[in-house]
Amino acid sequence: MPLHPGLDFGTTNSTLALCAPGGTPRLLPVEGEHLTIPSALFFSLEDGGTYFGRKAVFEYVDGAEGRFMRALKSVLGSSLMKETTAVGRQRMSFEELIGRFLQHLKAKLEAATGDTPEKIVLGRPVRFVDEDDGADRRAEEELASAARAQGFRHIEFQFEPVAAALYYESRINAEKLALVVDIGGGTSDFSVVRLSPERARDLDRKGDILSFTGVHVGGTDFDRLLNIARMQPLAGLGSMTADGKREMPRWYFNDMATWHRINTLYTAKVARDIAGLKKEAAEPEKLARYEHLLKHRSGHRLAGSVEAAKIALSDHEATTISLREAGFSMEAPTTRAEFEAATAELVERIAGAIEAALATAGVAAEAVETVILTGGGAQVPAVRHAATMRFPGAEIAQSDAFGSVGLGLGLDAARRFA
Repeated sequence: MPLHPGLDFGTTNSTLALCAPGGTPRLLPVEGEHLTIPSALFFSLEDGGTYFGRKAVFEYVDGAEGRFMRALKSVLGSSLMKETTAVGRQRMSFEELIGRFLQHLKAKLEAATGDTPEKIVLGRPVRFVDEDDGADRRAEEELASAARAQGFRHIEFQFEPVAAALYYESRINAEKLALVVDIGGGTSDFSVVRLSPERARDLDRKGDILSFTGVHVGGTDFDRLLNIARMQPLAGLGSMTADGKREMPRWYFNDMATWHRINTLYTAKVARDIAGLKKEAAEPEKLARYEHLLKHRSGHRLAGSVEAAKIALSDHEATTISLREAGFSMEAPTTRAEFEAATAELVERIAGAIEAALATAGVAAEAVETVILTGGGAQVPAVRHAATMRFPGAEIAQSDAFGSVGLGLGLDAARRFA
């Protein structure tokens, strides 16, 4: 019996699933025994190799000379997709970089099935790009183009929250009205869906999907704002020139805190700019820290430290963000309250999108019987509260944080391609 693949290409992590028609989907091991792989690449200048996932992160954190890329999904639909970036002695487009990662996952599929798959269902957020329908369409087309370049001939897309709902539906025995809350690495998506074992047999579920909404807010945005609030001031954000007339340009620090922008800073021009600003600065020691981040390409290591602190604050009231390297230390204590204050605007946007999903569906909050939470960002206490506070009588279903979308895409592929 043929197995059909679904691919959840995520901002932070990716998964692959296989499913036979009428069968149960399963996630493929994509990195050793791991069922998830960080959506990261490292191009080594030391041995010329290309590393993926955890190996890419390890090589970068270990200090190997090379180019680290992460959160490439966030580039889809943006102006960066038209640019190229230096990778060793060559320049590559972002579509080629995404294609390189997809090629790696396709090899996993081929090894698992003994075949060269040409059909696949790819997940997509409800909105790749907020409030720009043209850019949103381009983002889907760019992802499809990257997949076609790797040999996929028949590509279908499914909304990620719908995929999560399909997987949840495969395990219930009664009809439910559900709100799916999918907080991913780069986007947050919401859908109101009617689910039941009987409805699951239908290929066309348009009538059961009562609404979609989505915002370009995800886990990396929470990282960015915590980084800006607690770490970038140590590198010069908000500091003044010695004459007190000008503040340091903010964009350098905003980009250093944004996963998919960090690599764009590693240029000779930016290094010269920061050296010049340090000479004018009232607090040159702060700009010296920024210089270190540039010289040693430590921006992603700093972002990783911030991400680790964000995760720690889900279980603890306080932690310390710490980046330690040879001859260099950059640390700041932080609390959950500070994190929530820094990211309150993101939580408000998520709450607003949930309200919009209910309004579009034409249902009252009291009618929602189940709230399905998925995605790593749903672990953030303030996000979880915003997602569930309107539904005191509903069952809160904590789905597989990183696997439910991929499993649902596998189910969808088996139904479409059977």
